[in-house]
Amino acid sequence: MTHVDGDISYRVRRSDRARRVRVRVDGTTGIEVVLPRRAPEREAAAAVRQLRPWIERRVAELERTRALVAARGASVPYLGETLRLVPERERTRVHRRDDLLLVPAGDHREAVERWFRRRAQEEIAPRLDHATAVAGTEYSKLTIRGQRTRWASCSTNGGMSFNWRLLMAPAPVLDYVVWHEVCHLEVMDHSPRFWALLASRWPDYRAHSAWLRRHGATLVL
Repeated sequence: MTHVDGDISYRVRRSDRARRVRVRVDGTTGIEVVLPRRAPEREAAAAVRQLRPWIERRVAELERTRALVAARGASVPYLGETLRLVPERERTRVHRRDDLLLVPAGDHREAVERWFRRRAQEEIAPRLDHATAVAGTEYSKLTIRGQRTRWASCSTNGGMSFNWRLLMAPAPVLDYVVWHEVCHLEVMDHSPRFWALLASRWPDYRAHSAWLRRHGATLVL
Protein backbone atom coordinates (compact mmCIF):
# COMPACT_ATOMS: atom_id res chain seq x y z
CA MET A 1 0.00 0.00 0.00
CA THR A 2 1.26 3.50 -0.88
CA HIS A 3 1.28 6.24 1.75
CA VAL A 4 1.95 9.96 1.40
CA ASP A 5 3.62 12.29 3.88
CA GLY A 6 3.72 15.80 2.43
CA ASP A 7 5.54 15.42 -0.88
CA ILE A 8 7.03 12.02 0.00
CA SER A 9 5.27 8.94 -1.30
CA TYR A 10 6.35 5.65 0.25
CA ARG A 11 5.39 1.99 0.42
CA VAL A 12 5.12 -0.06 3.62
CA ARG A 13 6.22 -3.69 3.71
CA ARG A 14 5.97 -5.95 6.73
CA SER A 15 8.64 -8.54 7.39
CA ASP A 16 8.84 -11.43 9.84
CA ARG A 17 12.63 -11.07 9.82
CA ALA A 18 12.74 -7.34 10.59
CA ARG A 19 13.62 -6.45 14.18
CA ARG A 20 13.37 -2.70 13.74
CA VAL A 21 11.94 -0.15 11.31
CA ARG A 22 14.07 0.34 8.20
CA VAL A 23 13.75 2.91 5.41
CA ARG A 24 15.15 2.20 1.95
CA VAL A 25 15.38 4.56 -1.02
CA ASP A 26 15.99 2.73 -4.27
CA GLY A 27 16.05 3.91 -7.86
CA THR A 28 13.83 1.00 -8.93
CA THR A 29 11.39 0.48 -6.06
CA GLY A 30 11.27 4.04 -4.72
CA ILE A 31 10.88 4.70 -0.98
CA GLU A 32 10.08 1.66 1.12
CA VAL A 33 9.55 1.37 4.87
CA VAL A 34 10.07 -2.12 6.28
CA LEU A 35 8.15 -2.79 9.49
CA PRO A 36 8.42 -5.73 11.89
CA ARG A 37 5.28 -7.85 11.63
CA ARG A 38 3.72 -6.61 14.89
CA ALA A 39 4.82 -2.98 14.74
CA PRO A 40 2.01 -0.38 14.52
CA GLU A 41 1.78 1.31 11.15
CA ARG A 42 2.23 4.76 12.69
CA GLU A 43 5.90 3.85 13.18
CA ALA A 44 6.36 3.97 9.40
CA ALA A 45 5.11 7.56 9.23
CA ALA A 46 7.27 8.50 12.22
CA ALA A 47 10.36 7.03 10.56
CA VAL A 48 9.69 8.93 7.33
CA ARG A 49 9.28 12.22 9.21
CA GLN A 50 12.42 11.62 11.25
CA LEU A 51 14.52 10.65 8.22
CA ARG A 52 13.07 13.23 5.82
CA PRO A 53 16.38 15.15 5.32
CA TRP A 54 18.21 11.89 4.53
CA ILE A 55 15.40 10.72 2.24
CA GLU A 56 15.43 14.00 0.32
CA ARG A 57 19.21 13.84 -0.11
CA ARG A 58 19.00 10.24 -1.27
CA VAL A 59 16.24 11.03 -3.78
CA ALA A 60 18.32 13.95 -5.12
CA GLU A 61 21.34 11.66 -5.49
CA LEU A 62 19.27 9.15 -7.46
CA GLU A 63 17.98 11.90 -9.74
CA ARG A 64 21.55 13.07 -10.41
CA THR A 65 22.55 9.48 -11.13
CA ARG A 66 19.70 9.04 -13.61
CA ALA A 67 20.74 12.27 -15.33
CA LEU A 68 24.36 11.11 -15.62
CA VAL A 69 23.32 7.73 -17.04
CA ALA A 70 20.96 9.42 -19.52
CA ALA A 71 23.76 11.76 -20.60
CA ARG A 72 25.75 8.76 -21.87
CA GLY A 73 23.27 8.45 -24.71
CA ALA A 74 23.84 5.45 -26.94
CA SER A 75 27.06 4.36 -25.28
CA VAL A 76 28.37 2.40 -22.31
CA PRO A 77 31.60 2.72 -20.29
CA TYR A 78 33.98 -0.20 -20.36
CA LEU A 79 37.14 -0.25 -18.21
CA GLY A 80 37.83 3.41 -18.91
CA GLU A 81 36.76 3.33 -22.56
CA THR A 82 33.50 4.44 -24.13
CA LEU A 83 31.77 1.97 -26.45
CA ARG A 84 29.12 3.29 -28.80
CA LEU A 85 26.03 1.10 -29.14
CA VAL A 86 25.05 0.29 -32.73
CA PRO A 87 21.72 -1.57 -33.09
CA GLU A 88 21.49 -4.08 -35.92
CA ARG A 89 18.43 -5.93 -37.16
CA GLU A 90 18.39 -9.72 -36.80
CA ARG A 91 21.34 -9.60 -34.42
CA THR A 92 20.82 -11.66 -31.24
CA ARG A 93 24.32 -11.64 -29.71
CA VAL A 94 26.39 -8.58 -28.83
CA HIS A 95 29.73 -8.21 -30.59
CA ARG A 96 32.48 -5.64 -30.07
CA ARG A 97 34.23 -4.06 -33.06
CA ASP A 98 36.90 -1.58 -31.98
CA ASP A 99 35.01 1.12 -30.03
CA LEU A 100 31.61 -0.04 -31.32
CA LEU A 101 29.29 -2.47 -29.58
CA LEU A 102 26.98 -4.11 -32.11
CA VAL A 103 23.71 -4.93 -30.32
CA PRO A 104 20.25 -6.31 -31.21
CA ALA A 105 17.70 -3.74 -32.31
CA GLY A 106 15.04 -2.79 -29.77
CA ASP A 107 15.53 -3.34 -26.04
CA HIS A 108 19.05 -4.74 -25.97
CA ARG A 109 19.82 -4.41 -22.25
CA GLU A 110 19.62 -8.14 -21.49
CA ALA A 111 21.88 -8.96 -24.42
CA VAL A 112 24.38 -6.27 -23.37
CA GLU A 113 24.35 -7.58 -19.79
CA ARG A 114 25.08 -11.10 -21.04
CA TRP A 115 28.02 -9.68 -22.99
CA PHE A 116 29.32 -7.87 -19.90
CA ARG A 117 29.00 -11.05 -17.85
CA ARG A 118 31.06 -13.02 -20.41
CA ARG A 119 33.66 -10.30 -20.53
CA ALA A 120 33.75 -10.09 -16.72
CA GLN A 121 34.80 -13.73 -16.56
CA GLU A 122 37.50 -13.11 -19.16
CA GLU A 123 38.79 -9.90 -17.54
CA ILE A 124 38.65 -10.88 -13.88
CA ALA A 125 40.01 -14.44 -14.04
CA PRO A 126 43.54 -13.48 -15.19
CA ARG A 127 43.64 -10.57 -12.73
CA LEU A 128 42.65 -12.92 -9.93
CA ASP A 129 45.18 -15.54 -11.00
CA HIS A 130 47.95 -12.93 -11.10
CA ALA A 131 47.05 -11.40 -7.72
CA THR A 132 46.87 -14.75 -5.92
CA ALA A 133 50.16 -15.83 -7.49
CA VAL A 134 51.84 -12.67 -6.20
CA ALA A 135 50.23 -13.08 -2.76
CA GLY A 136 51.03 -16.78 -2.60
CA THR A 137 47.39 -17.71 -1.97
CA GLU A 138 44.72 -19.68 -3.83
CA TYR A 139 41.01 -19.30 -4.49
CA SER A 140 38.58 -22.16 -5.08
CA LYS A 141 36.26 -20.76 -7.75
CA LEU A 142 35.19 -17.56 -9.51
CA THR A 143 31.54 -16.57 -9.90
CA ILE A 144 30.16 -13.58 -11.81
CA ARG A 145 26.97 -12.12 -10.37
CA GLY A 146 24.81 -9.00 -10.43
CA GLN A 147 24.59 -8.22 -6.71
CA ARG A 148 22.60 -5.13 -5.79
CA THR A 149 24.45 -4.23 -2.60
CA ARG A 150 28.06 -5.34 -3.00
CA TRP A 151 30.80 -5.33 -5.61
CA ALA A 152 32.51 -8.57 -4.63
CA SER A 153 32.90 -11.12 -1.87
CA CYS A 154 35.26 -13.83 -0.67
CA SER A 155 33.92 -16.87 1.18
CA THR A 156 35.73 -18.74 3.92
CA ASN A 157 36.40 -21.62 1.50
CA GLY A 158 38.06 -19.31 -1.02
CA GLY A 159 35.13 -18.79 -3.37
CA MET A 160 35.28 -15.45 -5.17
CA SER A 161 32.24 -13.56 -6.45
CA PHE A 162 32.43 -10.37 -8.52
CA ASN A 163 29.77 -8.02 -9.85
CA TRP A 164 29.79 -7.75 -13.65
CA ARG A 165 29.08 -4.01 -13.35
CA LEU A 166 32.69 -3.52 -12.25
CA LEU A 167 33.59 -3.66 -15.93
CA MET A 168 31.85 -0.32 -16.34
CA ALA A 169 34.40 1.24 -13.96
CA PRO A 170 37.96 2.27 -14.92
CA ALA A 171 40.40 -0.64 -15.02
CA PRO A 172 42.35 0.43 -11.90
CA VAL A 173 39.11 0.35 -9.89
CA LEU A 174 38.50 -3.24 -10.98
CA ASP A 175 42.09 -4.09 -10.08
CA TYR A 176 41.56 -2.58 -6.63
CA VAL A 177 38.46 -4.71 -5.99
CA VAL A 178 40.34 -7.84 -7.07
CA TRP A 179 43.15 -7.08 -4.62
CA HIS A 180 40.65 -6.26 -1.89
CA GLU A 181 39.15 -9.74 -2.18
CA VAL A 182 42.53 -11.46 -2.52
CA CYS A 183 43.60 -9.87 0.76
CA HIS A 184 40.50 -11.43 2.33
CA LEU A 185 42.00 -14.84 1.60
CA GLU A 186 44.49 -13.97 4.35
CA VAL A 187 42.40 -11.72 6.60
CA MET A 188 38.62 -12.26 6.43
CA ASP A 189 37.58 -9.17 8.39
CA HIS A 190 38.17 -5.43 7.94
CA SER A 191 40.51 -5.08 10.89
CA PRO A 192 43.54 -2.74 10.88
CA ARG A 193 45.59 -5.78 9.85
CA PHE A 194 43.48 -6.17 6.73
CA TRP A 195 43.80 -2.51 5.69
CA ALA A 196 47.55 -2.59 6.28
CA LEU A 197 47.82 -5.66 4.08
CA LEU A 198 45.72 -4.07 1.34
CA ALA A 199 47.80 -0.88 1.50
CA SER A 200 50.96 -2.92 1.00
CA ARG A 201 49.47 -4.71 -2.02
CA TRP A 202 47.46 -1.83 -3.58
CA PRO A 203 48.66 1.53 -2.19
CA ASP A 204 46.02 3.61 -4.05
CA TYR A 205 43.09 1.67 -2.62
CA ARG A 206 41.60 4.70 -0.85
CA ALA A 207 41.24 6.67 -4.08
CA HIS A 208 39.68 3.75 -5.94
CA SER A 209 37.35 2.91 -3.07
CA ALA A 210 36.24 6.55 -2.99
CA TRP A 211 35.61 6.44 -6.76
CA LEU A 212 33.26 3.51 -6.28
CA ARG A 213 31.40 5.28 -3.49
CA ARG A 214 30.94 8.40 -5.64
CA HIS A 215 30.20 6.79 -9.00
CA GLY A 216 29.08 3.24 -8.28
CA ALA A 217 25.39 4.04 -8.73
CA THR A 218 26.05 5.12 -12.33
CA LEU A 219 27.41 1.68 -13.30
CA VAL A 220 24.12 0.51 -14.78
CA LEU A 221 22.77 -0.10 -18.26
